[in-house]
Amino acid sequence: MRITVLSGGIGGATFVRGLLDEVGDDADVTVVGNTADDIWLFGLKVCPDLDTLMYTLGGGIDAERRWGRADETWSVKEELAAYGAQPTWFGLGDRDVATHLVRTQMLQAGYSLTDVTRALCVRWDPGVTLLPMTDHRVETHVVVEDGGRRSAVHFQEYWVRMRASVPAHDVVMIGIDDAEPAPGVLEAIAEADVVVLPPSNPVVSIGPVLAVRGIADALRATAAPVVGVSPIIGGGAVRGMADQLLTGLGLEVSASAVATRYGARARGGVLDGWLVDTSDASQLPVVAEAGLEGRAVPLYMSDPATTRTLAADTLALAREIGTRS
Repeated sequence: MRITVLSGGIGGATFVRGLLDEVGDDADVTVVGNTADDIWLFGLKVCPDLDTLMYTLGGGIDAERRWGRADETWSVKEELAAYGAQPTWFGLGDRDVATHLVRTQMLQAGYSLTDVTRALCVRWDPGVTLLPMTDHRVETHVVVEDGGRRSAVHFQEYWVRMRASVPAHDVVMIGIDDAEPAPGVLEAIAEADVVVLPPSNPVVSIGPVLAVRGIADALRATAAPVVGVSPIIGGGAVRGMADQLLTGLGLEVSASAVATRYGARARGGVLDGWLVDTSDASQLPVVAEAGLEGRAVPLYMSDPATTRTLAADTLALAREIGTRS
């Protein structure tokens, strides 16, 4: 079985970990990671979602935070602060810095982000083919209001420094119009037996992936069933501050609203099926009205067992859709 996953960071990485537990050696999994969260800091190229996927699947993630390296130390951060270097709101751990140094060195030597990601994964052996959504530079910026004036800040500043505590008036993806899919991305979608959109932020994690030229069209054209998992449970984000971001943009914070935003392939969208939590089972009629096959199953990925069960439920829905088509 060939499975392609379009993913953000923490939620997507956790889901893929359960997916690998479920399929074992019986599947070839490709993960297309969001790179619009990427940021240059202190001359280093930082790819938060790609690194979270790589560390999580390769066994190097900090299990408590679910981001960054395990057994991390912070001497570099402390020394930068002692110099008064800015920004101080984004901390680079000592172990993590090594990844960014190698990535930056390779990029400056002329290698593509795809090449660099492949090279980094040799060490971590994540059990998947990890691809960036694009080799082009794309950055998500959030329009906020400060002192009566609107300005755009990098998504990482909005998320980490501001903690999404001020309304987001708009989200702008700088460079997206020129971005082409990274090598292998369209093929991974076209040749898949199943495509999954795991529980990731629909605006700033999955949204940028779908916005890369040709990726949404590839989802509409693939013969594989495309199934998504809601990142919203009971009217709130499972992790992070997606609900604040959605509310600021005037979007309804519900499992069915996210499904409707993605849309059914039969109606020009990108999905065939959608999983909601059992607590949101009452929203299934809205999901069906949107043209999607919906199922209510437990979505909380609280431990490896529940995460593996969710992956199994996702594949089961894909099989049902595939059988009928």
